[in-house]
Amino acid sequence: MNIKKIDDRFSTAGQITPDDIGMLKDKGFRAIVCARPDNEEPGQPTFAQIESAARAAGLEAFQVPVSGQLTEGQIIRFHEAMANVDGPVLGYCRSGARAGSLYATLDR
Repeated sequence: MNIKKIDDRFSTAGQITPDDIGMLKDKGFRAIVCARPDNEEPGQPTFAQIESAARAAGLEAFQVPVSGQLTEGQIIRFHEAMANVDGPVLGYCRSGARAGSLYATLDR
């Protein structure tokens, strides 16, 4: 897994699996934000699978699925998710770009 640290609050990565959750927790992440819609490609874990593994490990998990241009609703949902997390967050999608685009909308 290629994790790209944006700053102390947010990092991005490509698709993760439920098996990655323990390692992410060990790296200090407190939450995961999925910017990928379910069923975007065959074999992709569903958000429910990621969320279940994350919650079992004591991590928060949020989904803000993005296809195409960001919408106001997606930006609001992302801001709400980030406001509810204290600590480092990993945002993921297929490549990490959509997660990074969501983070770029925050005033820092």
